[in-house]
Amino acid sequence: MSDKSYQIKENNQVMIQGGEKKVMKKILSVALSTAMAFSMFASVAFGDDALNTQQKYDVLKEAKIFSGYPDGSAGLEKEMTRAEFAKVLVGIMGLEPIQGKASFKDKNYKASKWPAPYVEAVYSAGLMQGKNTTKMIFDFNGKITVQEMAKVLVVAQKLEIPTETNNNASDWAKGYVQAAINAGLVDAKANPKANATRAQLVEVAYDIYLSQQKPKVVSYEVKEDGKVVEFKLANNEVVKVTLETPLKANTATEVKFTHNNYDYTESVTWVVTAATKIESVSTTNYKELVVKFDGEVEAKTAENEDNYKVTGVTFESAKLSADKRTVTLLVAESSANLPGQKDTKVEIKGVKNSDGSKTFNETLTFRAVDTQLPEVSEVKGLGTKAFKVVFSEPVKSSTASNISNYKIDGKAVSGWVKFTYPNVAFITTDLAVGEHTLSLQGVEDYANFKVSPVDVKFTVAEDTTAPEVVSVKTKDLTKVEVEFNESVKSVDKVYHTSSAKTADKVEIKDNVVVLTFSTDSKKLSLGENTIYLEGVRDYSDNSANREAKVTPVLDTERPTVSSVKADVYENTTIFTLEFSEDVNLTDVQNRDNYVLKNSKGEVVTDKGFNSGKPVTVPTYESKNGKTYKNRVVVKSIGTLPAGKYTLDVANIRDTASIGNTMLPQTLSVDVTNTEALKLVRAWVDATSDNDDLYIDVQFNRAVAVDGNGSALDINKYGYVTGNVYKAFPTKNTPAPTLRNAETVRLTIPKKDFNVNLVGSELRVVNVADLNGNYLTDSTIQIKDSVSIGVKSVKATSLDKVKVEFEGNVTSVVSSDFYFGTTQGVAGEPKYDNGVTTVEFTLNNKLNPADLGLFTTIDKPLSSDNLGHKVQQVTTAANVAIGDGIAPESVKATAVTGDVYVDIEFNEAVTVYYTPDAFKVYVDGNPVTVKGAKNQSDKVVRVELEKPFNPTIGGQVSVAKGKYIVDKSGNSADAVYKEINKQ
Repeated sequence: MSDKSYQIKENNQVMIQGGEKKVMKKILSVALSTAMAFSMFASVAFGDDALNTQQKYDVLKEAKIFSGYPDGSAGLEKEMTRAEFAKVLVGIMGLEPIQGKASFKDKNYKASKWPAPYVEAVYSAGLMQGKNTTKMIFDFNGKITVQEMAKVLVVAQKLEIPTETNNNASDWAKGYVQAAINAGLVDAKANPKANATRAQLVEVAYDIYLSQQKPKVVSYEVKEDGKVVEFKLANNEVVKVTLETPLKANTATEVKFTHNNYDYTESVTWVVTAATKIESVSTTNYKELVVKFDGEVEAKTAENEDNYKVTGVTFESAKLSADKRTVTLLVAESSANLPGQKDTKVEIKGVKNSDGSKTFNETLTFRAVDTQLPEVSEVKGLGTKAFKVVFSEPVKSSTASNISNYKIDGKAVSGWVKFTYPNVAFITTDLAVGEHTLSLQGVEDYANFKVSPVDVKFTVAEDTTAPEVVSVKTKDLTKVEVEFNESVKSVDKVYHTSSAKTADKVEIKDNVVVLTFSTDSKKLSLGENTIYLEGVRDYSDNSANREAKVTPVLDTERPTVSSVKADVYENTTIFTLEFSEDVNLTDVQNRDNYVLKNSKGEVVTDKGFNSGKPVTVPTYESKNGKTYKNRVVVKSIGTLPAGKYTLDVANIRDTASIGNTMLPQTLSVDVTNTEALKLVRAWVDATSDNDDLYIDVQFNRAVAVDGNGSALDINKYGYVTGNVYKAFPTKNTPAPTLRNAETVRLTIPKKDFNVNLVGSELRVVNVADLNGNYLTDSTIQIKDSVSIGVKSVKATSLDKVKVEFEGNVTSVVSSDFYFGTTQGVAGEPKYDNGVTTVEFTLNNKLNPADLGLFTTIDKPLSSDNLGHKVQQVTTAANVAIGDGIAPESVKATAVTGDVYVDIEFNEAVTVYYTPDAFKVYVDGNPVTVKGAKNQSDKVVRVELEKPFNPTIGGQVSVAKGKYIVDKSGNSADAVYKEINKQ
């Protein structure tokens, strides 16, 4: 239908030309409805069946489309003239009558007569041309026939006139009528020459009239994440509107659209319960980060602090708001603060919305700015022996615990303070019943802002009642939270069911007591449990025994892998899998639960993988002294080739009391062979007489000098001493500068900073390399030496030694170095990821039994690109030359009739049997190998399925890899030996 409407629209635009075009906008959308309605001449009734013809006429009369006769009658049985029909067309099509014009020469046709404005309107619109266009006769008093209407429809729609016809129309009209019949506009049984009655035209006009009424929007549905709105109209049409900007959840938005030339403006609210996006990440202090979602999120994943990461910062907890839309992350008291006044990235992973339809894995940017002084939010008397002070934000324990910062009624407080991080202080002291005034000063937040001196009135009342239980809830079978009606000072003993099942851990957080029953024998039962709390004491020393009944709510959700990444560190590819929750260590360490495949779908059989399964045992990730039980590390042995891999993971359970097992997952991961950006070393010239202190920081590759990851921002550097993080002064401190592409110099005026940094840790955050990869390990010890350290020395053969230097050594003087008692010739230095490797070809071979020590001359001349010399290594340093020499197979022997073959090596080795690596052939035919083990230090015994009985001979082979290694971890080269018969 829309195509036909468009054709008529084009036709009208062509035909309506000249000075009298006064057509209302409805005309274009009406044309097709008119065409359809004209098929009424074939006795097809349209319109509202609930109304009869007279009632429809009354509606049209009210709309001034029909006028009726002077006597008030409808004249439904009468035939309609062409002038009357022209008037109806004007009314139902929204045309504007044209006054003061008479284009036709019919007798009595004048501009002043009533038909003229209507006839002129339909003529100007190109809908009716008249009976005789040459003589300009319209025949306004003549009757309208079906075939005349058919011609109007066919011409208007540019329908093809068929060459073959089968109808009773006049010769001139046969083609038009046939075209109308073929198009379904006229019933083939209709009499084309018949005139239409007013009743028939009422039915037609009423249907057209209805089609022209702007249908109201009765409902709408939001789809495709707010990008599409489908409006349902009163006539049951559905209009799909695609928005340029998706709707904002739970916010009323005006949506405008046009349908059938009607303009609509509708207020639409996309009602969302489950979150669809992260609205914001913000903070007003340096210890709390607030993450806001546009809907509800799942408490379990939202309150897992391990799902949020800011480099250099440790989160202690994640608390979900009552409306389940906001998470407040609390930075651990001992952790570094949120980086102040600069763009910082927070990585959010594994947080699910409330219906599980979306998991948020995003990295967002925030800027921590604290401009507000800490305030006292609440002072509450806890009976006559204590009171509680709540601060508006996290404050420093050292200041909040200082009793001298508190005064009651103008007098110093005699008592002590128990501070509960982040913002609650309990002050124990004797108080009289009645009103008191607390004077407070000196308490600092983490921006070093102090509470303004303030006086707060509070009331003390006698408290003679011990704490009462308000609620109790469980987390699986191991944790119980008991909420009381007042602050709890202490609890003597806690157990459930029997006194033997005591809590392994009891934590008191104001009025909530958190109990942990982690030991298997002490876990809660599946049914109802009674929790007994003996000696529950408040701050008025009221004490009582309390009990509460609780039925555990079990965790029934399966764990999933939410992300996987591959990093390279010290010639090892490390896969880190992040799960949606903590997972079982036994399952994590089961190597059969992992299969690594390359881009071709082939299982990886080298670099520490046997049939795709890791040779080394997977384990939890440990970082900065913390173990993450929802992160699993799988390591290679040697660097995997760059490319695309898949890792199949299965059969891993969560840590719920009744473990939920994950469904098998196939994870795609890219290996790039580029190590993460990291700190190589940091040093300070502690003996310089300059007015400035110079701190040089070296990274393992070139760093960014602009943008969010710029290394030239003093605010990104600080130091840790005594487990306390401190920032460098910034007031008179110039911006850091580059000494070379990977080395940054901090210049700190000594007048503002007189601290011995040697031995302290340097902390660096939010620095990126040139490709936008951000620093991972953010701390390194500051040294006072500007010499180049030796990282490792390892012989790769008896006449070759590789030396690794901690820095970019560009000048190597061979005579600087001794390998035992001999020297060598240095090869070209190779710098990569902060380490320079130099291979020396020795003048004399090393002693295989004792490779000796690595030493240097007194003052080595070899240096890095900054002119720093390689440090002296003396005999006293006892730097042994490491064994990097692969063990060699000496011979293979077997006794005829026995079921084993012995392989002897030139040094002690350890065998790690893997089926695909060990092959034995007898007379050229493979035989089944059952296993391999150490027969002695230097002998590996390969066990066969059937006795060794060769006619010609046999061979044994072992693939190159970590299958046979010496005590230093060097893997044997590939073995291929003829088997000697004994």
